[in-house]
Amino acid sequence: MTEIRHIVFDIGKVLIHYDPELPFRRLIADDDKRTWFLAEVCTSDWNVEQDRGRSWEEAEALLIERHPDEHDNIRSFRRHWHEMVPHAYEDSVAIMEGLIDAGHDVTMLTNFAADTFVEARNIFPFLNRPRGVTVSGEVKLIKPDEKIFDLHASSFGLEPASTLFIDDSQKNVDGAKRAGWNAVLFQDAETLRADLARYGIAA
Repeated sequence: MTEIRHIVFDIGKVLIHYDPELPFRRLIADDDKRTWFLAEVCTSDWNVEQDRGRSWEEAEALLIERHPDEHDNIRSFRRHWHEMVPHAYEDSVAIMEGLIDAGHDVTMLTNFAADTFVEARNIFPFLNRPRGVTVSGEVKLIKPDEKIFDLHASSFGLEPASTLFIDDSQKNVDGAKRAGWNAVLFQDAETLRADLARYGIAA
């Protein structure tokens, strides 16, 4: 097994919790209406385009044209984004910070809108600790596209075969492997410690 010299963390649902329903439980009290809104209006597919680099202004205008009666709720998605990331996964953060403190090379690779990532860094200062980060909304590439893994490796001088990627999405884990990286599916901190141990890394 190749020695792992670089460890790359995803962020959402690995280091911080993310749930777009949280503010809308207050904003749309009716369960059926809220379910419809997040499934048919502010959908996951719509939101991922902001992770790909589309501006919120363009994204909101697109939906408001289609659903003019939902104008306020559509605007509320970005306006109340901070409520969607209510807390960090402290045990996962402890692992990441422990790896940094032990001298490991740690970076981050995330699907994240550029502006909300700036906000996230202010909310969660530990996101400033790794050596660097590739943010999909800034580079206009998105996981699991192999190109974003290649870009991250070249940007930070990583040898793919010596890199271990940690992500909560199987398709992103598979994308990393196609790019020549080692990768593990994040489930919880205990499993992550065991996965790191399999690669000879104490955490």
